[in-house]
Amino acid sequence: MWSLTIRGIDMYHLVSWFFIYSFLGWLWETCYVSAKEGEWVNRGFINGPFCTIYGCGALAVYLVLYPFQENLLILYFGGVIVATALEYVTAVLMENIFHTSWWDYSDKKFNFQGRICLGASVGWGFFTVGLFKILHPAVEKIVALYPQRVGEIVIYVIVVVYAVDFCFSAAAAFHLRDRIPAWEQALEQMQGELLLKGRQKMDALEESMGVTRQALKEKISLKPDYPAVLVELEKKRAAIMADVNKELRKYKESMAGKFGHNIKRFVKSYPNLNRGYKLHRKERQEHEAK
Repeated sequence: MWSLTIRGIDMYHLVSWFFIYSFLGWLWETCYVSAKEGEWVNRGFINGPFCTIYGCGALAVYLVLYPFQENLLILYFGGVIVATALEYVTAVLMENIFHTSWWDYSDKKFNFQGRICLGASVGWGFFTVGLFKILHPAVEKIVALYPQRVGEIVIYVIVVVYAVDFCFSAAAAFHLRDRIPAWEQALEQMQGELLLKGRQKMDALEESMGVTRQALKEKISLKPDYPAVLVELEKKRAAIMADVNKELRKYKESMAGKFGHNIKRFVKSYPNLNRGYKLHRKERQEHEAK
């Protein structure tokens, strides 16, 4: 097994690099999202510290672009193309298998179907250049630190643990897929209730200030101090909506917690999971309408 080669690289090194890059990808994703959310968020599909798409992506760009490693221009644009294609294919596969979306670029400029976007693709190009010039030489040194026999034993152990973890995580993802339709109905009802409460708070706030947003907009030209009041009102409205979204997220996580650790982790780590369900429902409705 270990003697098999791809582009002259033996399987031992390829598998070692795969797990190292999967770990580094998990570390980056988890630290970035945790810092952004202000709480611990495990961004891996499995419980363990691995993000498989990063391992696959790093190996894909390395194997495809290895012959051009001295040409920075080809490395950059090749990285953009290879990594973006992998990201898109992975998104489609995950959505079709689990009927869920594991990332969503819908709110980003120049996105395509919410699965890829220009900003991320530009970043993949820089990542590819950094991989060849900085990251991969360091990864090769790490693998060279210990005897291959030790590395093989470690890989066997990781593969077994990874496989078990993946099976449990996949089972949870399939279960989540079956639960989403009922959850969507409950979430829509809860969202309606929370939005109504938010609107009531906003009405009470406008009444206490003796103004309304519409009236302010109509009278801005009459009094110069009205814009400042409008800005303050908009801040209050944004705060109320943030509270609504926070409550809705808590409700979603509380529902997920009833069905096990993995499902709760998925819902917490990937807030746009139900987007995949909505896409499938829309496609089904369009198909039935024909």
